[in-house]
Amino acid sequence: MTPELQERLTAAGLDPQAVENLVRVALAEDGEVDVTSTPIFAPDDVASGDFTAREDGVVAGIPVAEVVFEELGIAYAAKAADGDRVTAGQVLITVNGPTRAVLRAERIALNFMTHLSGIATATRQWMDAMEGTNAKVRDSRKTLPGLRALQKYAVRSGGGVNHRMGLHDSALIKDNHVAAAGSVTKAYEAIRRVYPALHVQVECDTLAQVEEALAVGAESILLDNMSDAEMADAVRLVAGRAELEASGGLALARARDVAVTGVDYLSVGALTHSARVLDIGLDFS
Repeated sequence: MTPELQERLTAAGLDPQAVENLVRVALAEDGEVDVTSTPIFAPDDVASGDFTAREDGVVAGIPVAEVVFEELGIAYAAKAADGDRVTAGQVLITVNGPTRAVLRAERIALNFMTHLSGIATATRQWMDAMEGTNAKVRDSRKTLPGLRALQKYAVRSGGGVNHRMGLHDSALIKDNHVAAAGSVTKAYEAIRRVYPALHVQVECDTLAQVEEALAVGAESILLDNMSDAEMADAVRLVAGRAELEASGGLALARARDVAVTGVDYLSVGALTHSARVLDIGLDFS
């Protein structure tokens, strides 16, 4: 991988080595020989083509596709950047290289780009629906194993905000923690004794739990499966003393109604676990 591409991946919050490893795993899945292309094309045959958006959306994953091209010795030029709104027919990347290599790269590059662009597009739809409010959409840990960093990057590309990256960087006290510990207070205090500076979020199902979370010092509260009216009441109760995140059964059609309650974030696991791909294709010149 070129130093320039490494720098761009790092600037995007991605680990270049981890991305390269993912690309190599994806290439290995296709096997050593392309039994379709090898008999048809000579080693020195060359092809040029365009990776083109076939529908409107938000693009993400271009640098990941570029890692694929560099792995296979294909020249490329990006015509769009991650986070751009793109329209059907818009060229995203042009490529030129050995025909066998371009055809080997095609599906791997598209698998990354279409999936990540789908996440970015879905994220942008939520942000557009809440335009004019102070709320932002957040992802969750409902990600595909091995792809969390890329999927969360795609959320950022779409204008969303990442929740915790894993179990290691932020505590989230959920109903099972409360049930096992005995109360919100006991669970919160147990974490604080071990991790006094850690960001701690408390999941609350009722306003009574919100009051308890505030009393114990929680700086972040997850409002789980509350109605819009209950969330508005929680916003008034908290009065800026903690950040509030709506969660549970949220749908795009409801996004604005939830946002205007005054919550800071909407937690949407579907951004990563259910986003449809953005249609992108490769067309030879």
